[in-house]
Amino acid sequence: MKKKTNIRTMIRQIVREEVAMAIKEVITELKQPSPSSSQPKPKKKIVEKKSFTKNSILNDVLNETAMDDEWKTMGGGTYDSGKVNEVLGNSYGDMMSDKPNGNLAASMGVNPNDAPDFLTKDYSKVMKAIDKKKGISNG
Repeated sequence: MKKKTNIRTMIRQIVREEVAMAIKEVITELKQPSPSSSQPKPKKKIVEKKSFTKNSILNDVLNETAMDDEWKTMGGGTYDSGKVNEVLGNSYGDMMSDKPNGNLAASMGVNPNDAPDFLTKDYSKVMKAIDKKKGISNG
């Protein structure tokens, strides 16, 4: 019984010492201004939650995205109608060329050698045949 009491007393003493050291570290950190705390944090605007879909999880994600303004300046600037060509050219430029593109699978994070046919196959001839049948001229 005496051993249990001694062990409890020792554990309490060790815990007190560890807590005291941790508190001293926290107080020291709070007293020293950190570079990130000197910059004012942007205020988050409060947006009324909207119902975009019947799926509650998807609604939560969409509402969270709507409240956060980071998406508006992705890529180093605000995207507006003046940057449409830049966005389309970077994202879909390969699709508009006449050259077959095997990079679709790679751009989706799939090894082109292991990708399913629909990601690596050249559909340009099929699309030209469809346009010809519809009477659409591309060039």
